[in-house]
Amino acid sequence: MTDLTPNSTFLIAGIVFITIAVIGQSKLAFIEINPGCFGRILALFIGVSSLLYALGILNFSAENLDLLRNSLTEEIKQRISQINEILQGS
Repeated sequence: MTDLTPNSTFLIAGIVFITIAVIGQSKLAFIEINPGCFGRILALFIGVSSLLYALGILNFSAENLDLLRNSLTEEIKQRISQINEILQGS
């Protein structure tokens, strides 16, 4: 038996959630799936996010989050005078 890698797990979850979003109300054996409008939109969002993560397009690693935080911090430091002008001008 093979172990499920995170990519295959997200791929399977993405396909399941996309199926729920597209089909909507259905009956699977004794389980009835009726997500409603918000549930279908949520399933679509989760499904697309899972598929993008499985394909490597959407990557939330700690290195990427640190890089994003550092770049935002540097950008704010560079623009602090403009931010102060905007806040004082209002």
